[in-house]
Amino acid sequence: MVAELSAGARSPEFCTQQGFAFRSDWGVDGLEALAPDSVVVVVVDVLRFTSAVCCALESGAVVLPYRWNDSTASSYAAEHSAILAGRRELGEPSLSPTDLLTIEAGTRLVLPSPNGSALAFRARELGVRHVLAGCIRNAAATALAARRLADGGAISVIAAGERWGSADGPLRPAVEDQLGAGAILAALDPSASLSAPRCSPEAAAARAAFVAARPLVYDTLRQTASGRELVERGWDDDVATCAAHDVSTTVCHLVGNEFRSA
Repeated sequence: MVAELSAGARSPEFCTQQGFAFRSDWGVDGLEALAPDSVVVVVVDVLRFTSAVCCALESGAVVLPYRWNDSTASSYAAEHSAILAGRRELGEPSLSPTDLLTIEAGTRLVLPSPNGSALAFRARELGVRHVLAGCIRNAAATALAARRLADGGAISVIAAGERWGSADGPLRPAVEDQLGAGAILAALDPSASLSAPRCSPEAAAARAAFVAARPLVYDTLRQTASGRELVERGWDDDVATCAAHDVSTTVCHLVGNEFRSA
């Protein structure tokens, strides 16, 4: 046993957070560990995919997630009577949640993303019954919908994280996604009762992080690595849009290959 542990092995059954109603983990590996026993999976990519999805749906659009940097994205958009997101610098619809607040109602938008979109695709492939896109903006609404959809089953909140070096690099845990996951978990379990544990330790840690940061969540997001990058590019407005807590009642539900307002 000592030799096995020293080799870095960890048996998968110890990573499923069995026995808890509300669970949380990171990235595709965390999703794959929790998905088999989850009725609802909430994907959280605060800066900026799930915030962008929320803002687009607030405006009456439909979002089709897609793989990042895939040459077939244009043809995929055409096949689904949609437009492909482009670059904010060129005035195109993009991952900017601020701009998507004013997108024309009825727009069908293909929105590639290396993290949040990839998680949504993978959750669907794994057969998760209900996949939601959650963020700080719609935390309470997402939690309420998740509880209704789960009907007593397990809810897993997956923080997307970022990548080191490239879209294919190793996972970099991102504070903003931990806070977004924590905002949803705080709404799922507002009492945090110790007599009847609902959150797994992993979920409780994310919940506690958000509760501590909540009074200064905008300032905290600005100082994260992703937030600093957005501010440097002149997109502090996106950080503010993503940091707005519970300003939206929009529930972003993946139906087939489309995020729609539930």
